[in-house]
Amino acid sequence: MSRRAESPDDLVARARDGEARAIGRLISHVEDGSPLLREVMAALTPYAGGAHVVGLTGSPGVGKSTSTSALVTELRRRDLRVGVLAVDPSSPFSGGALLGDRIRMSEHATDPGVFIRSMAARGHLGGVSRATPQALRVLDAAGCDVIIVETVGVGQSEVEIARLADTTIVLLAPGMGDGIQAAKAGILEIGDVYVVNKADRDGADQVRRDLRSMLSLAQRPEGAWLPPVLKTVASEGQGTAEVVDAVDEHRVWAEESGELARRRVRRARDEIEAIALTALRERWGSVGGGDRLDTLASHVVDGTTDPYAAADALLTD
Repeated sequence: MSRRAESPDDLVARARDGEARAIGRLISHVEDGSPLLREVMAALTPYAGGAHVVGLTGSPGVGKSTSTSALVTELRRRDLRVGVLAVDPSSPFSGGALLGDRIRMSEHATDPGVFIRSMAARGHLGGVSRATPQALRVLDAAGCDVIIVETVGVGQSEVEIARLADTTIVLLAPGMGDGIQAAKAGILEIGDVYVVNKADRDGADQVRRDLRSMLSLAQRPEGAWLPPVLKTVASEGQGTAEVVDAVDEHRVWAEESGELARRRVRRARDEIEAIALTALRERWGSVGGGDRLDTLASHVVDGTTDPYAAADALLTD
């Protein structure tokens, strides 16, 4: 293919026409830190801002991939274009969860209104990949109405999805001690919609009651969103429509209350900060930069300067 056909502007144009290969190429530029990344982001900017980003998180085994597939089915039934970013916890070279995700979502593989991409976390804590924010921009500009980000699994350090999504869905399941784990992991503070999946199992109603009880104890300002606690059997598609309805209700509330704008500004701030920090680290690691950092570190160790003064010196060099 010609160089012109692979230029950022042409890739964006083809992506907006729904060409899956072009969307994939753009996300590859993001993941690989391509030299063309600046041009790609500039080309995407005029078209971004229309998609609603839904984060889906929960402990391993609660049925995240199955729930994602069921949500995609319901969203497509409503004639919405859907993007899915499934974050893979394994090495980008080993395949990891990629095959499993593809099998569970195979029914959507040939649907031109659905784009599914697995991304490697590459050791990044927070349940998402470093490249996820910019991959979201690709899918947003490509015309997705809803983008689902499925995380690698929730934990005490894996709550970054709440800073990335417009609406965060937290999945739980009976028989896994999720009520207690939810409180320990802090996910009662990040969820906008709580879903007890595998609700056909014993204990589902108890998990729902426990969640509602814990959520009722939280102090909320007047007019704040009260997260619903829903039940689903994702493998059968049961309860999925109610989850999508709850996401829609949260989106409307967030738009009217100004919360959606605040979340998106915060997301952009985090993205800008990450890009700036990456640029600084690259500068410090360039020729001479690493030596300067080592010298300042030695001065801190031998007591000739303090770490704050050393940091100031590094930033002003």
